[in-house]
Amino acid sequence: MSSGYGMHGGVGRCFSFWQEVMGCYVVNTTAEDDSGKKKCGLALEDYYECLHHKKEHARALAMQAAYARSEAATPRDDAPSAGQIRNLGLIGKENDTKAVLGEK
Repeated sequence: MSSGYGMHGGVGRCFSFWQEVMGCYVVNTTAEDDSGKKKCGLALEDYYECLHHKKEHARALAMQAAYARSEAATPRDDAPSAGQIRNLGLIGKENDTKAVLGEK
């Protein structure tokens, strides 16, 4: 919270970002001219991200969508069965290993 106190006492998780925003405002604005607020846009954006995590959630959704697309694009219909995988590399099962790997 901007008060500096977190929900469970102590410093809040976003208080340092709030201090950056306030420090930027103090340095870049005066009582007569507040046009310097534009310079504090990145600090304010960081503070809002800390509060709401909108970019983080958007990235997570994008990653999930990309993973789903990649899974859909490469179907594993020709994947070996569990029994075939268990037989790989075992003594006396060389023929099964060659069949699964496509060797002759």
